[in-house]
Amino acid sequence: MRRLFPVTDESAAPDSGGVPGEGAPDGAGREWSLAELAAAYAYPEAGPGGPLPWLRANMVSTLDGAAQHDGRSQPISSATDMRIFGTLRALADVVVVGAQTVRQEGYRPARARAEFAEVREAAGQGPAPAIAVVSASLDLDFSLPLFTSPLVPTLILTGASAAPDRVAAAEKAGARVVTAGDGIGVDPARAVQTLAGLGHTRLLTEGGPRLLGQLVAAGVLDELCLTVSPMLTAGDAQRIAGGPAVTVPQRFRLVSMLEEDGFLFTRYGRS
Repeated sequence: MRRLFPVTDESAAPDSGGVPGEGAPDGAGREWSLAELAAAYAYPEAGPGGPLPWLRANMVSTLDGAAQHDGRSQPISSATDMRIFGTLRALADVVVVGAQTVRQEGYRPARARAEFAEVREAAGQGPAPAIAVVSASLDLDFSLPLFTSPLVPTLILTGASAAPDRVAAAEKAGARVVTAGDGIGVDPARAVQTLAGLGHTRLLTEGGPRLLGQLVAAGVLDELCLTVSPMLTAGDAQRIAGGPAVTVPQRFRLVSMLEEDGFLFTRYGRS
């Protein structure tokens, strides 16, 4: 990380104790360590009543608003973006992702990383986050490693009306099917509460755009970590969030921003 642009109004930042600002490491001219990144992106501390669910999204967008190029996010990313991507995963209890993104991006199970073993153990977490796939139809390839050989069993969030044969196929593959909606699809607010009930309060979603749009519309997103890629792609690629527009635009506040090689790594929190 070459530069750090701290938020000067400390009251505007979540009470995480680790958001870059006064007293944070001087990132100018050097690459931040993984420990420094983990501190900068720490989840809020638990309150007197215990931890509450905190849903963070991590997305990347080009200057002209494209969330993908040729259907994937990797071409508009960078090595440092992937470093932050790995850090955010390492801090999470569960990674929530849409079924279409699983298919397009070739999702694999989250892996244990020795660099974060002590941090996760101190937080009472297992060796790696679970992956929770949001799918109404369960139209997924259950022969993939995401389902057959994860370090932590993969969760599938679906509605009560999901086809029994697909539920049975998922469970046979080793996935845990969790009902988070009364009908065909998943209710975003119920999904958050259901995951919290399973002990997953540090939530991370990596999209895709359709899922993120649903989370935004439901008002359950607490934080957005957005990488702004210094690229122009034109075309008709999706934005980071799709679906119906919200009635009143939601205002988020800038918590912190890092820069490297023209990429901006921003962090916004609910106002």
